[in-house]
Amino acid sequence: MVISMTGFGRGRAESDLYVVTVEIKTVNHRFSEINIRMPRQLLKIEDKMKKKINQYIRRGRAEVYVSLEGDGVITRKLHVDWHLIDEYVQFLKQAQRMFALEDKITLDHLLSRPDLVHIEENEAENEGLEELVLLATEEAARQLIQMRLAEGVILNNDLQLITKKLEKAVAELQTHAPKVVQLYKDRVSKRLQEYVNGQVDEGRILTEVAIFAEKADINEEITRLTSHIQQFTQTLNMDEPIGRKLDFLVQEMNREANTIGSKANDAAIAKKVVEIKSYLEKLKEQVQNIE
Repeated sequence: MVISMTGFGRGRAESDLYVVTVEIKTVNHRFSEINIRMPRQLLKIEDKMKKKINQYIRRGRAEVYVSLEGDGVITRKLHVDWHLIDEYVQFLKQAQRMFALEDKITLDHLLSRPDLVHIEENEAENEGLEELVLLATEEAARQLIQMRLAEGVILNNDLQLITKKLEKAVAELQTHAPKVVQLYKDRVSKRLQEYVNGQVDEGRILTEVAIFAEKADINEEITRLTSHIQQFTQTLNMDEPIGRKLDFLVQEMNREANTIGSKANDAAIAKKVVEIKSYLEKLKEQVQNIE
């Protein structure tokens, strides 16, 4: 089955205290990689989130963003160090007496000292919040896979179309290949006749043609290329990640096409090889996006 590696999904879960939003964006990658950005108090469930996401995607780079809202996200508490305040006040009074200071001691003296009075902020941590995050993560992952599947259908249609054109080009190549040897034989005969005034050594011609035929024989390459195309088409319907296998098959097809181009000393075959390599390049571009 063709599944795209690019997609986007958003999940949302809420309670009386919290609203959690999870967004997942995936792009092409050789392996499975998940990066999560979220509030610090949720870091301990990062592994659980990754396991949840991995149930839906098996290849690609995923960027996950978690936002947390609500009155219960942060709790604030006034912290007062009464013992230190008492010592501080006693110090101020003693300083007034020792140095005859006329300034009065006011609350401003105390409130301006963060070590005496300050507000503590604590981030919320509870099992209910974790459950909301995992619910939002699963919803985002489900939306993501639906988008990846929908794009996969488009990719599959495009690949099928390119593959049919490729099969046609290879069939035309196979039809023309036997003519190459005969054309070479005709050229050799004509050339020899010009040099020896019409008297031609048939044995010499056959020897030349045999040597050329052995060097220019592309039947094995065409057979392998045809086999790779068939495997490529069959792989498109496999119910598992197929991107790497398709990429390998395209590489093998390119190798056979290059060999054909280097062996066949014929303009028509060279032109057909260029056409085949053009189709293979299109396949390669599309395959890079398949899980």
